[in-house]
Amino acid sequence: MKVDGHCLCGAIAYEAEVEPGRITVCHCLDCQVQSGTAFRANIPAPADGFRLLRGAPRTWVKTAASGARRLLAFCGDCGTPLYACAEQAPTAYSLRLGTIVQRQQLGAPMRQIWTQRCLDWAAPAGDMPRFEGQP
Repeated sequence: MKVDGHCLCGAIAYEAEVEPGRITVCHCLDCQVQSGTAFRANIPAPADGFRLLRGAPRTWVKTAASGARRLLAFCGDCGTPLYACAEQAPTAYSLRLGTIVQRQQLGAPMRQIWTQRCLDWAAPAGDMPRFEGQP
């Protein structure tokens, strides 16, 4: 499915190809801090189907506890988190669901990860697969 997305102020816009039903909810501490809330919802987009249409995001490289380095992209004007990808030669982009215009048409999440970090009041809902850490 072709989707388009943008930051809150509109300075950055993109389009991508995604597969509905592939949303992941992540409860890890990094996602909580960067999103400013209890979890983050993401959907993968293959790199060959992702294209920036307007603007250039600012980036910051996060090193996970595993040692993996992830590039986090966000709007330098309004601060909206847009996506994450491998620091070098990304094969996919993890799009932040809230930036996608067609988010309502993408279906329910397929899984929840890092549920061991889930805040008590944000207990995983539904009967989707849950993983205490990174699957």
